[in-house]
Amino acid sequence: MNFFKNFLASVIGTLTAIGLFFTIILLLVSAAASIIVSPSTTQPVKSNSVLDLNLNAPILDRNPSFDQFEIILGLNEEVLGLPEILSAIEKAGQHDDIKGIRLRSDFITAGWSQTRSIRNALLKFKEQGKFIYSYADILTQKGYYLASVADSIFINPVGVFEFKGLASEVLYYKDFQDEYGVKMEVVRHGKYKSAVEPYLENEMSTANRFQIKALLSNIWETLREEIATSRNLSPETLDVLINEHKISTLKDAFSAKLIDGLGYEKDIEHIIATQLDQPEEEDISFASISAVNQSLTDYNKQIKDRIAVVFAKGPILYGEGTESIIAQGVFVETLEELAQDDWIKAIVLRVDSPGGSALTSELLWKTIEEVKEKKPVLVSIGNVAASGGYYIAAGADQIFADPLSITGSIGVFASLPNMSDLTEKMGIHAETVETHPDALGYSVFQPMSDAFRAQTGKSIENTYSTFKKRVAEGRDLTENSVENIAQGRVWTGKQALEIGLVDSLGGLQETVEAAAKLVGIENYNLMEYPQFDENLGSLVSGMQISISLNNLLKVLLPNSVQTEIYPLKESNSAEYIQMLLPYELKIH
Repeated sequence: MNFFKNFLASVIGTLTAIGLFFTIILLLVSAAASIIVSPSTTQPVKSNSVLDLNLNAPILDRNPSFDQFEIILGLNEEVLGLPEILSAIEKAGQHDDIKGIRLRSDFITAGWSQTRSIRNALLKFKEQGKFIYSYADILTQKGYYLASVADSIFINPVGVFEFKGLASEVLYYKDFQDEYGVKMEVVRHGKYKSAVEPYLENEMSTANRFQIKALLSNIWETLREEIATSRNLSPETLDVLINEHKISTLKDAFSAKLIDGLGYEKDIEHIIATQLDQPEEEDISFASISAVNQSLTDYNKQIKDRIAVVFAKGPILYGEGTESIIAQGVFVETLEELAQDDWIKAIVLRVDSPGGSALTSELLWKTIEEVKEKKPVLVSIGNVAASGGYYIAAGADQIFADPLSITGSIGVFASLPNMSDLTEKMGIHAETVETHPDALGYSVFQPMSDAFRAQTGKSIENTYSTFKKRVAEGRDLTENSVENIAQGRVWTGKQALEIGLVDSLGGLQETVEAAAKLVGIENYNLMEYPQFDENLGSLVSGMQISISLNNLLKVLLPNSVQTEIYPLKESNSAEYIQMLLPYELKIH
């Protein structure tokens, strides 16, 4: 017995020593990383420079955090934040030493709304009399929409060019569920609330097809008009090119004046050198996004007035909240602190969310109502602020959306997984003993009872009624008029303006400017929130030995697959009443 006690003590002692050793090593690495990778406050830009705007990288709505540990070990991939991209373009336009931009947007990962914000910034840059040249090996349709602002567009002679219109594909699972015995029990409200439709049908409903068609057509109308204007073509010409399948090769694209030439990146550099009146044998001075941003300071210590930008991105869940999950914990605390901060004159809430928890949405709405009593709260809708995402925005003093934003989806549903058919097929039978009728509530091993369905239906109706009331009060509309534009239907930002769901069309910058005007300040500093602790110390303090299926999946699955799975895995199973975008809209 003593042997086992001594052995166990030795094992614990060894593991403790190893843990302390690695903690010390990681802290030393953190200190080294801070010295090695800390950026300087300013970085000079050489005269006769060109901004190298390479957007072939993941683009986030918020500037990425500085992760010392990943950088020192070379684990991080280049990630760009939308604010830093827009800032670099604006500063490049103001900088006398920067003469133009070399643009790469082959397969831009930003959403349509984000891409349009970048495009608008490039248009303002050109107003300064400076040039933009675009090059691509593979130019996707979204990349082409952005590149169309350039003075010239060149593509690799054996590259790929995409110009085909818009489409959205939805998968349906009813036959699959019937075959394998695993299904989703669904209770919903709203004829357009089709997030759960794929579990109930084998084909798209007329209502869902109508709303998707209307949404895509409205988005295409904006894209078509802006591309046509930049390329000096008529919008009708663009539709003819697509409808008659006239763009099969790069030569077709060139003949149709969609692009300006076939060539290589070196050919673009020769053109740029000519624009700069620079001998071709001399290397062009390309300035990076970070270099341009560091060349002109953003924060002015002499100015006390501040406008807070609170980034709310991801599904809405009940809990603490992270950079990619909206929850009441950190966001309520942040908003309450900003309300008490005398230096913060206004708050801009940047929402990019398909929705989620009805309870959390209500908690955030209530907090915003309380904050508004002390200072203005404006909302900037990013790529999407639908259902619960619109719920938290509805009460803001002003709401801004891009024409390509997706919003609305005022509706509620509940969906619960059920495998009673599967377990029956496997010979597993569930029996229940209760003190009262329906005391069990809901079980994945038994069909949903009529009583539970009826109770859930009442809860959904109550939540839907509250949702409509919040929108009606916040937007100064009648509940009847809200009902006409609700029922789960989604709208583009342009449509939302027409029906009164938003106040103005514009991006984050326009929303910030409106906030400043509202409080009567011209000079101010922008501050980003929530502030998450992303240093190595927090990593070490949170270290734990954890071997589970969840962690293994996160290691083994590609990021693109994880983004499909984890929003569902992280939702609170006890909170099944949801306010979500009616379907996962992927516009191709």
